[in-house]
Amino acid sequence: MMKLAEPLDLFLARAGKDDRLLPTHMSLFMAILYHSNGVFSSRPFRITRRKLMLYSRIKSKGTYHKCLRELVGYGYVTYQPSFDPIKASTMTIILDET
Repeated sequence: MMKLAEPLDLFLARAGKDDRLLPTHMSLFMAILYHSNGVFSSRPFRITRRKLMLYSRIKSKGTYHKCLRELVGYGYVTYQPSFDPIKASTMTIILDET
């Protein structure tokens, strides 16, 4: 299992050069990283919006969805919604150094 510091270093090195990212993107990505349970690089894991909003401190569903959509579009994560209230959505963290 990869230590949390390694993916965090990769993310911060990439994010530091990306002028598109705002504090809300950074906060949401940190919450995603925290809840990934050490599952990095092309291995999907399950996560709920409720947990991500709680840990990222994002209060608005609109802001959450906008930031998540942009993180997907910018190539930081992949996201597959479940649309099932019992089953969590699937996410993958992309750790390449682009």
